[in-house]
Amino acid sequence: MPHWEPLGNGVEVLVSKQHRFGTDTVLLADFAAPRACDQAVELGAGCGAIPLLWCRDRAPAHITAVELQPEACSLLCRSVARNGLGATIDVVQADLRALSGVLPAGSFQLAVCNPPYKPAGTGIVNPDPSRRLARHEEECTLAEVVAAAARLLQFGGRFCLCQRPERLCDVLEAFRGAGLEPKRLRFVQQRLSKAPKLFLIEGRRGGKPGGLVTLPTLFLEDTNGSSSEEMEQIYGSYRGNNKCAEP
Repeated sequence: MPHWEPLGNGVEVLVSKQHRFGTDTVLLADFAAPRACDQAVELGAGCGAIPLLWCRDRAPAHITAVELQPEACSLLCRSVARNGLGATIDVVQADLRALSGVLPAGSFQLAVCNPPYKPAGTGIVNPDPSRRLARHEEECTLAEVVAAAARLLQFGGRFCLCQRPERLCDVLEAFRGAGLEPKRLRFVQQRLSKAPKLFLIEGRRGGKPGGLVTLPTLFLEDTNGSSSEEMEQIYGSYRGNNKCAEP
């Protein structure tokens, strides 16, 4: 059964077993950090945690949440209504590969996506269709996600994405192939003794080649195994599971 999960500052998100979010979602919302004047879009919004976290902290001018699965759209619409955010968040049920005629090209300053991490046919396949679409590139590939974001962004607009380190070369290739120049990169580790399990990256539409800034590694835990000081700041009044969770 769906249940309400508090995000802090009175904001709640409706989640279910099939449509929920993890620490990677919270990190991406913080990394993207929209400006107050931004028109923002999330591709594959799921239950809508990122738009709701933005509205909790630093709401942009407007957010469009694009999601393919009707069950997830229903959860998101109920969350928007419960939080009184109908004027700020639009929910669009659509395939991100077919947004021509649905959303105008070049109309957003910020796009984000927490995409499927695994190519189709790799790894353990989840028997639940909703979870399988979230984990594997069955309905869209990484290149299609990046191309969709590039089409929606105005010149100079930002696209922020999270992915597994083993997909870094794929992401860089897809970004440049779509005219998005990588500008910021940050790896995420559970603790000092562990290898990175996630990275966050930002590309600029039409950006000049070069100038990629690698930010200091984000550690989820301190030396005592507790949430790091930075993670405490990112979570704010929300406390979730401090693991690099898969979607």
